[in-house]
Amino acid sequence: MTELDLLVRARRVLTPQGERPASVGVVGGRIAEVGPYDADRSAAAVVELDPELALLPGLVDTHVHVNDPGRSEWEGFETATRAAAAGGVTTIVDMPLNSLPPTVDVEALRVKRAAAEGRVHVDVGFWGGAVPGNGADLAGLHAEGVFGFKCFLLHSGVDEFPPLAGDELAAAMRTVHDLDSMMIVHAEDADTIEHAPRSHGRGYDGFLRSRPQVAETLAIQQVIALAETTGARTHVLHLSSADAIGVLARARADGLRLTVETCPHYLSFLAEEVPDGATAFKCCPPIREAENRERLWRGLADGVIDCVVTDHSPCTPELKRLDSGDFGAAWGGIAGLQVGLPAVWTQARRRGFELGDVVRWMAQRTADLVGLRHKGRIEEGCDADLVAFAPDDAFVVDARALAHRNPVSAYHGRPLAGVVRRTWLRGQEITGNDPNGRLLRRGER
Repeated sequence: MTELDLLVRARRVLTPQGERPASVGVVGGRIAEVGPYDADRSAAAVVELDPELALLPGLVDTHVHVNDPGRSEWEGFETATRAAAAGGVTTIVDMPLNSLPPTVDVEALRVKRAAAEGRVHVDVGFWGGAVPGNGADLAGLHAEGVFGFKCFLLHSGVDEFPPLAGDELAAAMRTVHDLDSMMIVHAEDADTIEHAPRSHGRGYDGFLRSRPQVAETLAIQQVIALAETTGARTHVLHLSSADAIGVLARARADGLRLTVETCPHYLSFLAEEVPDGATAFKCCPPIREAENRERLWRGLADGVIDCVVTDHSPCTPELKRLDSGDFGAAWGGIAGLQVGLPAVWTQARRRGFELGDVVRWMAQRTADLVGLRHKGRIEEGCDADLVAFAPDDAFVVDARALAHRNPVSAYHGRPLAGVVRRTWLRGQEITGNDPNGRLLRRGER
């Protein structure tokens, strides 16, 4: 038998078939075998995990804003991917906006890849953008390997990535269908938010009123209608409003190619508990009330919500307006890439979910969403992306100790369950010193 490059033994191995003691053998960066715990196998390196550690597949986070190039003072490929690895995430897919230029044509994609080359500690794929006037660019981006196309239905927060509306959105979705790609949508209704009360000052209630739940429901209904008429595969980003779950469930029951994500911050935080001036909690759509949070958890349990991703969207402390605490002026985005796994596990275990559920939401289904069938699972033939996780250990988040660029996080001071002890990418342990991640293209192994 071929000697293994690496053999990892663990009493708790999370496989697609369930949790069990096993040994995982690696050859050439891929999982060659998943055998009995005490398998008598020769390997160049053998790792025996302590009994309290679980071996998980590396997480796949399909919603990350790296902001590099152009706004690398907000974040960057080196810092974002180091934070990902520290949090058990071995693959990210980078969003097309907040970087300059935005990824709306082939040349911009090449600029972004050049900025990432040789600087990533985990594997990185890229979304393309769908904006007014770039319909002719979508086929070229698709040919260059983007995993799909993101659009907004209202102002994105940056002027260089404008929203699609009406006929433009319909045309883009027809193109996406013809390419056999996917449209991923920030679904909030522009008109509803335009007529909502303006957000200003230190009170979170005012910000919450400025992004009402009905804005999500109306936008999702529009997206569903276009998905029906165009046949485009469609994905709803960062669902925060549980009011939309019924609409989504009916669309899924009707057979639409529709998937849905939510985020750790919507499953963790409560609007009632956000302190005045705590702009680290500002994100769009917003964190909502306790009753809404519990309905999101039921949506996950029922399978209406497919997966959980971080929507890691950091910025500089200045842009968060930490000095004034003005929710109206602060940038909307939460930095959570490194703590997404423990944040979800902390809440999931309280509700009776198993570690395997978290793996399914944050690794397997996200990998499937973007067609990375060789990621997100401990199975023969898959990439040996592995995480040693201590589910019963706990820690208190210190934003200053996190690996992303700026020490701002809504999770600062929050106690969480679950600690990532070690992370391997294709069988090589990630140390944070040598960036060995690859740049991924759709359809390539």
